[in-house]
Amino acid sequence: MERVIAVIPARYASQRLPAKPLVDLLGKSMIQRVYERVSLASLPSSVVVATDDERIADAVRKFGGEVKMTSSDIKSGSDRVAAVAQKLPGEIYVNVQGDEPLIAPEMVDEAVRVLLDDPTAQVGTLVRRIESADDLVNPAVVKVVMSSMHNALYFSRAAIPVVRDIDDKALWLNKHTFYKHVGIYVFRRDFLLSY
Repeated sequence: MERVIAVIPARYASQRLPAKPLVDLLGKSMIQRVYERVSLASLPSSVVVATDDERIADAVRKFGGEVKMTSSDIKSGSDRVAAVAQKLPGEIYVNVQGDEPLIAPEMVDEAVRVLLDDPTAQVGTLVRRIESADDLVNPAVVKVVMSSMHNALYFSRAAIPVVRDIDDKALWLNKHTFYKHVGIYVFRRDFLLSY
């Protein structure tokens, strides 16, 4: 079995909601909720929070979680996961967004299986069918267009493709199948470090 490490990137300086990882959700911080859910997955051998902020690191240590400090110059979650991969040996790294407190542990395992089942796959992610017009028009919901082989071709905050001559977005769902991105990426170590 390959060593699988789940990494939860967490920044204090979130643009839309500063201190988001520390927001209280029914008595626990968001980062603790995410950590606990990811820890229930069966395939990762460890779960690590990657942060550049000592307040987040302290909160993670207080609930008994593992944390790795990363540079504040890092711009993306994937780059933060790569920084952890340089410090912590593993073969597969799972990037789980730090604002998914209700993430199903089975989804983490499903994403990892993409790489376990296909030794040629270097990176994977999950999508889910969009079933509501609200999700279709919401720019916070990232949409994905895939090839017939289920390879991601495009990511967009707008609905793609556009269904012409129909203004009611709910009717678009009758004309085309749309998918939304689920905030999980899995990488093989070598690919992640070169990416």
